[in-house]
Amino acid sequence: MSEPLHCGYVAIVGRPNVGKSTLLNRLMGQKLAITAHKAQTTRHHILGVKTRPREGQILYVDTPGIHERQDHALNRCLNRTARSVLEGVDLALFVVEAGRWTREDERVLQDLRRAAVPTIVAVNKIDRLPRRDVLLPYLAELDGRYDFAALVPVSARKGDQVEDLERAVLQRLPEGGPQFPEDQLSDRPESFFAAELLREQLTRRYDAELPYRLSVEIERFREEGNRYRIDALVWVERPAQKAILLGKGGRSMKAAASRARREMERFFGRKVHLEVWIKVRKSWSSDERALADLGYGDV
Repeated sequence: MSEPLHCGYVAIVGRPNVGKSTLLNRLMGQKLAITAHKAQTTRHHILGVKTRPREGQILYVDTPGIHERQDHALNRCLNRTARSVLEGVDLALFVVEAGRWTREDERVLQDLRRAAVPTIVAVNKIDRLPRRDVLLPYLAELDGRYDFAALVPVSARKGDQVEDLERAVLQRLPEGGPQFPEDQLSDRPESFFAAELLREQLTRRYDAELPYRLSVEIERFREEGNRYRIDALVWVERPAQKAILLGKGGRSMKAAASRARREMERFFGRKVHLEVWIKVRKSWSSDERALADLGYGDV
């Protein structure tokens, strides 16, 4: 007699820059979430549908990092997005950094307590520990903070023990058949991923505060023969930011768009024609209405 199938929603939560999106990509076996060495790179929830034949289906939901800053409309919006996901999931996957515990980690734990959702801790970045003998005391300290369902040390970057983590997740999901077709990877449209891939390159290319003051909107996404034609708008808050993005003779934006186009071609498996324009919308990241117009707060 075969084992019953398991299926359920799993929220991937944690403070900013702890490796949640890298972990999602590793669990999925391909890139779904953009990554960068900057906090708040993830701005939307992203569903990743992982089907394990004869075992079940795991519906991973990547979320923005939960952070302390509340002085900005965008910051508050991202926190609301992350916390609202906890209300409708079967399990939480709390990602922390091995050897570190911060006030923002504590804030996430408070949200998990309030949601009263079963929680597995993914203790990430074990490959970066200066000494492995610090891991066991850290795990013991972590175990005393809450009644976690499991603690699993992993390296999302290298893939160490990620299979163990996924098995621990699957075992704790309710019995049930799949909710999505086996070949479906997400519920997001292709235009969403095009916008994210362009924003990823802009986030990686520009330093300081500029990545937090830009947003990407896909104005047109259509199939032309065996290629996609994509027209994208990059929104900034001031004319000076537009000038920085363009660079001398527009070369900086051309380089970022070219890299984004290649990433899109890898993602979609076909040629892409990408056109990018930059527009100014004053203080969009501080305006709740502007944020809604640009698709934030979309849970």
